[in-house]
Parts: sequence; structure tokens; C-alpha cells
Amino acid sequence: MSTVILGAGIIGTSTAYYLSQSTHTPPSAIHLVEPSPRLFASASGYAAGFLAKDWFSSSVAPLGALSFDLHRQLAEEHNGRDRWGYSRSTGTSLADTGGKRGEDWLRDGNSRAEAAGQHDFVNGDGPAWLTGCGTGNVEVISEGDSTAQRQLDSDPLRLCHFLIEECQARGVHLHQPAKVISISTDMRDNLSSVRIASTTDSTETDIPCTRLIITAGAWSGQVFSNLFPQSKLKLPISSLAGHSLVVRSPRWLSSHEEQGCHAVFTTDAAGYSPEVFSRIGGEIYIAGLNSSSIPLPKLATECQIDGESIETLKTTATRLLGVPGKENDLEVIRTGLCFRPVTNRGTPILGRVPEKHLGSGISTREGGGVWIGAGHGPWGISLSLGTGKCLAEMVEGGKTTADVTGLGLG
Repeated sequence: MSTVILGAGIIGTSTAYYLSQSTHTPPSAIHLVEPSPRLFASASGYAAGFLAKDWFSSSVAPLGALSFDLHRQLAEEHNGRDRWGYSRSTGTSLADTGGKRGEDWLRDGNSRAEAAGQHDFVNGDGPAWLTGCGTGNVEVISEGDSTAQRQLDSDPLRLCHFLIEECQARGVHLHQPAKVISISTDMRDNLSSVRIASTTDSTETDIPCTRLIITAGAWSGQVFSNLFPQSKLKLPISSLAGHSLVVRSPRWLSSHEEQGCHAVFTTDAAGYSPEVFSRIGGEIYIAGLNSSSIPLPKLATECQIDGESIETLKTTATRLLGVPGKENDLEVIRTGLCFRPVTNRGTPILGRVPEKHLGSGISTREGGGVWIGAGHGPWGISLSLGTGKCLAEMVEGGKTTADVTGLGLG
């Protein structure tokens, strides 16, 4: 059966990666469709790359544990440390005395901090590059095997490129830049093909399709509604925009990396809760300045970075990473804006769309169907491999390795 995956971010490429390993689905029958002229131009390429094993609510916990193990397995099999900066990490909370914990920047499943609060804290010293501790308390959230930092050159970008290159080497088709414009059904009203159009020359192509997987991140709801306009189902997925900054510091060099990376959750007088991550390769990533009011662009490459937000992040970076009383010695190497897909319930959507929700009497033949994998919030990188593996198992009609029954549409 031909499988079309709409969205070639880390969720879509992970799905194609595991599906193309199957003996039941030829890689040549798998098609990835991506409208952006640049791959991984949103959350997949601009996220922090933080991985956790057990920081999740009960419905997500099995998926989190599976995905964590798959990240470790992938890194061991393919030299992940050198190829995409896989490294262990220590989660650290830096809170001003008497203040709230800085990890509380999101709630109800979307926040790393709420999950972090379920762990025991122990007093400890922060990393050497964290110079702006002041009178704050530095507490270790977790260390050792419970967290890992997968720092990928410019965010998780190198992991994404590894996955898609592996897929293409096996024979998976990548259509990019191209957008899906319609579906077609056969004489029995079964889904039979999708039509895509190149965004460079408007050339249209029909691709046989009996299994359709939507992994378009924050754009997933739009994609579903455009393809199934008669459906009354509105996917409860919205976008959360987040600016980020990547810097280099003379206090975080390759000679320090053997001691491991750190993830720091803190607070800021500007009214937000920064997250700061050191990375293999001498980079430090700063984010946490998020907004649900920034409109979702038509394409990820059309987003407009807000200069004031970047200046706020730079001020935070100087306060936390600079040396008081000395000239700022931080080098800004990248600024970014990405759109995370979030849901009201705070957990991702992972499962098949019931045929009753496709509208207009549309059905799918035996073994076919329409599936959704989106809404991972700030946990998209962490949950990516487990999501891809479970989606691959679902579309082939098998039992999923992790129990994800609580993540379906219902």
C-alpha cells in the first residue's frame, strides 16, 4: 500500500524512518511531502533538543520512555555524539530566593517544569558557564540516565538531516517544496490518491495513497481541514511561537564537554521563564520567550523574527552567561522563531481519524486510513522517535510498542 506523510519535520521523518524498516512496506511506496522551501525551518530545526525519559503525565509516559530509549539506541548504533551531538545532560533549576521555580513557563503537560517538580531536588553547583547565579538557589532536577541532551549543530537540525538522509537512501520519496491540494477517491469512495503541487513551478502530480499520515506540526489542523472540507472535526491543535538565541561563550568549550551538558530553568525580571541549554559543539541555546498571539505564517520560512524579543533574550543571556563588570564576551551565532504545535489537553494527538470524521461519505479500504501525529508542544524532539515508531506500527495494523491509547482523538 502507498503511504503519504504530510509534513517532513522530525515527526514525519521519524515515521518514514521506522516505516521504511518494515518488511511489509517497501520504502519506494512511502512519500514525504513538505511545502517549505527549506527543510526543518520551524520547531524541528529551532527547538532545544532536550530529551527526558520520565517527565510526562501518565498518558504520555509510555511514549516518553520508549522514545528516550530509541534516541539512545539510535545514537549508539550511528555514533550520535559525533553526528548530532547526543550527550547526557543535567537538569538544573535556578530560582531567586523566595521566587517561583523558573520551569513553570507552561502548564498542564506542556511544561518541562511541572514535570521537573515531580522529582527530588538536591542542592548543587551550576555549570561554570552559568555566571549570573547571584543569590539564587541552584538545584539539580535530575542527572545521569533520566535526561539527555541531543544538541544538533543548530538545534536538532543534524538529527533531522540524518533521519531524512537515511530514508532517502532506502528509497523513500521526498517531494519538496510541494503542498498537497486535494484527495481523490475510487468508485467505492475509498481514499485512493492525493494531488500535490510544486510550490516552485505549480506542476501537479497525483500520488497513489491508501494510507495518509498528517504530521504537519502547527499546520496539521489546516492541512486536515483543507483536505476534508466537509468534515465537522476541527483538530484541537494551535501554535505557540517561541523566539530563541544561540551563543558561544569562552566558558563553554570542547574541553568542558566531557563533563556533560546542562539544562537550566530559571526566571527573569522581564516576566518570562528562560530555558538555557549547553550543547556539544560549544553552543548555548536560550529560549522560553513564548507567545500564542503571533500568527502562524503560511510557510515556516515566512515567519518574521521580532527584534524586541531577541533583545530581551540577549539581555537575559548577558545576565546569566556574562561576567559582571566586564565587556560582554558572548558571540551570537543564530537567532530564531519557531511555532510549536500545542493542544488544549496538553498532550499530543496520536492515532487514527475515525472514518465518520472524514466527511462526505469518504472511507478507506481495508488496511488503509488517515492518521494524525501532532501537538507535541515543547516535547516534539523528545517524543519524536517513539511517535514515529508507533505511527508506523499503527498504519501496518500491528500492536504499538508503547501504550498510546490515551492519545487518540476519541
